[in-house]
Amino acid sequence: MSTSKRSGEAVRNRNAQTPPPAPEPLRIPVADSHTHMDMQTPDVPDIIAAAAAVGVTPLIQVGVDLPSSQWAADVAARHETVWAAVALHPNEAPRIVHGDGAPGVEPDDTDWAGKRRPAGGMAALEDALAEIDRLAALPQVRAVGETGLDYFRTGPEGVRAQQESFRRHIDIARRHDLAVMIHDRDAHDDVLRVLEEEGAPRTVIFHCFSGDARMAKVCADRGYFMSFAGNVTFASAEPLREAARVAPSELILVETDAPFLTPKPYRGRPNAPYLIPHTLRSLAQTKDMAEDELASAVAANAVRAFGLA
Repeated sequence: MSTSKRSGEAVRNRNAQTPPPAPEPLRIPVADSHTHMDMQTPDVPDIIAAAAAVGVTPLIQVGVDLPSSQWAADVAARHETVWAAVALHPNEAPRIVHGDGAPGVEPDDTDWAGKRRPAGGMAALEDALAEIDRLAALPQVRAVGETGLDYFRTGPEGVRAQQESFRRHIDIARRHDLAVMIHDRDAHDDVLRVLEEEGAPRTVIFHCFSGDARMAKVCADRGYFMSFAGNVTFASAEPLREAARVAPSELILVETDAPFLTPKPYRGRPNAPYLIPHTLRSLAQTKDMAEDELASAVAANAVRAFGLA
């Protein structure tokens, strides 16, 4: 996903639409491995209850900047079926260093708080990373993410800040023995290279997996988890389904990235954890597996990936 700041208007427009109806419950509960409840309109207890009613539990609440990472940790501390992931989104790093509207940084015209961010330099990035490091030590935090690289929106001038931030997040994950949760957009080769150069943490999760079958094979060979979101159900997503066929069931997770990437047949309407069954059933069909068989694998994978045993 893009950061919540830039996505503000799009999120508000999406959340204004009628939510999709609840799907048939799963017989075997599975986790939503990546969601953003801070960008969803129901209250957190209602989101949790709606998800649990269709067999979606626990929920991994993901931060993209310092405020949302602190919020994730706070929510996870209050709700026993919520766990937190904390990080600076790849697009957040160049904003901290260069400020909004600087060369190579997409302007942040839809900031939820109505603020413009001044340039802070690498020292400001170090300070922000130190706070992520502090949050990562909390017991309710089970992943460092979403971090990684995103070359779709950030120009060449922002690459250095992104890569430095990614390397530091990998180090934080290793030192705290946490999963690193990766956002990878138009940067497959560099993401894989940096993981190799830095030494990947014990657990690597590619959130909203966007690679092809070749990349899925590389991830499988390295033991990286691949988390599939609602876009795997889209008609245009055959390359993604080919990747899902390659991905071993013991390395598959499912997620919403809610409120984004609502699965068919509700694309464009607000997404939420309770819609996970659509994605899991589509994946089961793609992989020619029984629903319960894939659900059992995904449930066990989340326990391993996030240390939930």
